[in-house]
Amino acid sequence: MIDLLSPLTLSRGPSLKNRFMLAPLTNTQSFDDGRLSEEEYRWLTMRAQGGFGLTMTCASHVQAIGKGFPGQLGVFSDDHLEGLKRLSSKIKASGSVAICQIHHAGMRSPEELIGQKPVCPSNNKEFNARALSYDEVENLRDDFIKAAIRSEQAGFDGVELHGAHGYILAQFLSPEINQRDDQYGQSLSNRSRLLYEIIDGIRRECNKDFILGVRLSPERFGLRLNEITILAEELMTSGKIDFLDMSLWDVFKEPEDEAFKGKKLISYFSELRRGNTRLGVAGSIKTPRDAEKTMAEGVDWIMLGRAGMLHHNFPKMYEADRNFTPIEIPVTEEYLMNEGLSEKFIQYIEKWGFT
Repeated sequence: MIDLLSPLTLSRGPSLKNRFMLAPLTNTQSFDDGRLSEEEYRWLTMRAQGGFGLTMTCASHVQAIGKGFPGQLGVFSDDHLEGLKRLSSKIKASGSVAICQIHHAGMRSPEELIGQKPVCPSNNKEFNARALSYDEVENLRDDFIKAAIRSEQAGFDGVELHGAHGYILAQFLSPEINQRDDQYGQSLSNRSRLLYEIIDGIRRECNKDFILGVRLSPERFGLRLNEITILAEELMTSGKIDFLDMSLWDVFKEPEDEAFKGKKLISYFSELRRGNTRLGVAGSIKTPRDAEKTMAEGVDWIMLGRAGMLHHNFPKMYEADRNFTPIEIPVTEEYLMNEGLSEKFIQYIEKWGFT
């Protein structure tokens, strides 16, 4: 098993000092126009100072119409650069690699939040979303690329493309949601075309050492496990990305699809060919033992979400005592505020029993 405290080199960009990455977590703390707030700055920089080898922003939307939740960080305007520069600078000064996750919610953009119908690869009655025109798909591609360029201008070491959880890139990947009959629909190669065009554009426009990662999820929102494993291996062996982030919800569970039960979901990805790409996972990794068991499955790194909320310095605590016992929920609001969560963030996570 790879030691969680060992450095991790990527094919591009700076190395990570350990195998702990902060998961990109919705936190509703920034301003309505997408500018960085002091609360979000404190939340993220505390994790960088707490020893995470890589600190990633929450989903940062690449178009105003792609906003998925209130208080979402934006990367679609130069008005966002001042805050993003301040954030990346502090993360890197704290010894952590700085990554901006770039995102578009697509049909999952609430109409009351964006002031118009949300967009989707195809018309979608459930979400009252309209289909993107061909020109709009090209504009979406270009705006993802511009967001990566803007992230680089802001000093980030790289970006992660959010292709998971039923957001717009995952909507294109889904054979249920994507009913297009042009070159962005039908076959898996067509449904993944937008993702590859964004990747190629970022590689073309950004510095050769700029880190590029992709987040995928293998289930829900009409995704098919067999297709996502094909795509994951293609991406990892393409030489075009530096890391693949598989969001599994629970790293120890079996697949939901009956045809694939009998082995752990994680194994369908840890057994794939990787080339020079680093594979990591997220999903209910709560304790040092969970983290070590996950690494023993053969991945290169892990992402902490809830555990990173409860202990801003989880990696440093692990370094001091590999058998430490993390605090369990519920906890007090005062405890969470001392861990760098604002009242808005605390209200958002109440539904999961944190307080």
